[in-house]
Amino acid sequence: MTCASLLHRGDATESFGDPPRTTARPDAGVAAQLVTRLRRDDTPAQFARFVLVGAVTTAVYAAFFITLSGSGYLVAHLVGTAVSTVLANELHRRLTFHADERVHWFTAQWEAGGVTVLGLLATSSALGWLDAVTDGTNTGLQIAVVAAVTAFIGLMRFLALRWIFRPEPEPAAS
Repeated sequence: MTCASLLHRGDATESFGDPPRTTARPDAGVAAQLVTRLRRDDTPAQFARFVLVGAVTTAVYAAFFITLSGSGYLVAHLVGTAVSTVLANELHRRLTFHADERVHWFTAQWEAGGVTVLGLLATSSALGWLDAVTDGTNTGLQIAVVAAVTAFIGLMRFLALRWIFRPEPEPAAS
């Protein structure tokens, strides 16, 4: 989960077409060009990093959920959520928003707690509903439901962080 303090504090002129901070050599391969593109701080690059972090931490969640599923879906869900959330917060702080020098680890974890609680309530409710309408033994379906709910919440968070809660640009000195 990501908090408002992780926002890139750049000016409002950043957009889809801004020149990259770093440039790949013209003879660089596709992979090098992709890495260079992903290092930019414009919206598409941040969103791509946001999605990549989400995919990695969802895989971590799934590993914990599968490993602990014998303890019941709620225990597996709570542990998987806790571990994957801490990892996601740190990866977003360092990679997605390049805020590791601006925002302390504890601050990022603490501020993201509210969104984490909302996400945990939404995914727990979805798992409870799924358990009520199915036999509750399909781990793959359970993970898919959690991934879908988490993806929706993540998309809403990214949109809010990027455009709604973005700080106003500093007025130009006259």
